[in-house]
Amino acid sequence: MARAIWSGAISFGLVNIPVKLYSAVSKKTVRFHQLDGKTGSRISQKRVNPQTGEEIPYEQLVKGYELSPERYVVVTPEELEAIEPKKTRTIDIEDFVDIADIDPIYYDHPYYLAPGTGAAKSYALLLQAMEDSGKVGIARVVIRSKENLVALRPRGEVITMETLLFGDEVVDPGAIDDLPDSNEVKASKREVDMARQLIDSLAADFDPSKYRDEYRDAVLEMIERKADGQEIAVQPAEEEPTAVPDLMAALEASIAGSKRQGGSSPRLKEAKSSSPSAKNGSSAKNGSSAKSGSASGAAKKKPAPKKKSTAKKK
Repeated sequence: MARAIWSGAISFGLVNIPVKLYSAVSKKTVRFHQLDGKTGSRISQKRVNPQTGEEIPYEQLVKGYELSPERYVVVTPEELEAIEPKKTRTIDIEDFVDIADIDPIYYDHPYYLAPGTGAAKSYALLLQAMEDSGKVGIARVVIRSKENLVALRPRGEVITMETLLFGDEVVDPGAIDDLPDSNEVKASKREVDMARQLIDSLAADFDPSKYRDEYRDAVLEMIERKADGQEIAVQPAEEEPTAVPDLMAALEASIAGSKRQGGSSPRLKEAKSSSPSAKNGSSAKNGSSAKSGSASGAAKKKPAPKKKSTAKKK
């Protein structure tokens, strides 16, 4: 059963709603320990002074902020405590904003808020009001001596509280040198239409239960097999995918493949019938080539109609 990790109150205007805080996620990371390869014993981490080679006791450690290489400012726990944010038990809502205005990149860690004793009605009132207005509460809260910027939003029958990154913690995309110049790589209308058709062919309702961490499952399965004494065959590394020389051919082959898998939508069929490639029959040709080979093979070279018919006969 989940246990509350913090208790306090949501505060906005003159309204106070007692709440309890619960973590909304449980990470499933597979963790390993470092062992001695010869004896199998677990390795211990020691705090060693690299200049003297001596182990340093915990009580002798201090915090230091690096100003430049090998130049530090030592800060004491008392100095840090003196400037810590005031410890309160309130989640102080400062603004209500449209949820669409928050870029998902700012979301950090989700929590659930449950009503405290006697706060069920006021909790339900805030939940319903945010649901009806489409607004999200932006607030500040101090948890474990750290001030957090958070967003309160409705999710079904519960109010979620998600910690947010501060504005200066998100890297400006303009700082990335490898981004292409949009003027130099402008796509044609036909390419955009084909890309939209491919997106439509893969469109579906989001169901988080259908996605699993397949790597984690494989690691746990391998560990169980090794624990049972089975030998594990090491698979050769996969080759890196090569660049697609013909973008249009790749798009058409991908759409043909998704149609065979039943992924096309009514909108796709409508767009397909009115597209230039559908009129000149190139899509049908690619569909045939995809049947006789892989999509990547079709992307490398558009087969001639004569070769297509041969592939069909085969």
